[in-house]
Amino acid sequence: MSRPRKASLPAALQSIEKLQKVIDGGNFYGAQQMYKSTSARYIAAERYSEALDILESGACLQLKHDQVTCGAELALLFVETLVKGKFPYNDDLLVLLDRLRKIYEAFPRNAVPDHVGDDDDMQKLSEALGAAKIRVEACASFLRAAIRWSIELGPDKNGSRDLHTMLAEYIYSETPEVDMAKVSFHFVRGNSPKKFADTLVNFMEKCYPGEDDLAIARAILMYLALGNMRDANYVLNEVKKQSESKELDFPDSDLMQFINYLLQTLERDALPLFRMLRQSYKSSIDVDPAFNEFLDEIAEKFYGVRRKNPMQGMFGDIFKMMGDM
Repeated sequence: MSRPRKASLPAALQSIEKLQKVIDGGNFYGAQQMYKSTSARYIAAERYSEALDILESGACLQLKHDQVTCGAELALLFVETLVKGKFPYNDDLLVLLDRLRKIYEAFPRNAVPDHVGDDDDMQKLSEALGAAKIRVEACASFLRAAIRWSIELGPDKNGSRDLHTMLAEYIYSETPEVDMAKVSFHFVRGNSPKKFADTLVNFMEKCYPGEDDLAIARAILMYLALGNMRDANYVLNEVKKQSESKELDFPDSDLMQFINYLLQTLERDALPLFRMLRQSYKSSIDVDPAFNEFLDEIAEKFYGVRRKNPMQGMFGDIFKMMGDM
């Protein structure tokens, strides 16, 4: 099969205008098939930039019409085209990040009803929860793919900080029963510790008793496992400050004591003290199996202590978290 000649295809704008009319007419499924087939022809002709224009337009239009499954599929094809076209991710090409952000911002955000009364309300709640699950899975798939592209064709082994922040924000705001471990995983690889601190305080206001110190401790340990002392200290101090201003009870638990002592210990060359802390607060640390993994990583980062099994730990968790979201 011969490759389509570049000159045999019209300018992308003509295709975009034609496809938009199909969307405006309400034929979302028909438009979807046309977006896919049209963009595929441009990709086959190696006119990647024009394929991106078509896919971006289609993804945003479908999403703005609440066609989440269709829009997410085109969004994923947009990322696949970035990879096929070998578009690099770097700070000099923020236009690509802006385009990904535009698609991300087109994903619907719909609040789940707070009050449940009669059977009709229960039915509405059930439908809202189902729709929320679809939205989160669709947006997360798109952003995870974009993060993988930024790792493959970018300078940062953890991927784009902006994309991690977007994913953390969407998971937290749109998931009915949020998993703070997943939210934290992306926030600590993001570029906004202030947003992370705001999110933790918001979580403290509505979580069950005993979940607040776990969420805060997990956040700090995740930062430290990446060797990021600065943001670990910033987030802890900001959460304390906001808790005081909002008259929230900042958790006064053994786990929080451990976190405070740990941050002070890591400021100096004090491996024996680090080990003593782990032993003294073992019962508090053991409440979450991941905490010991993080501490093993911290010991390696700050004191050069080699892990017994280097295949375990953070790197395994990274790929697991990215795949299980």
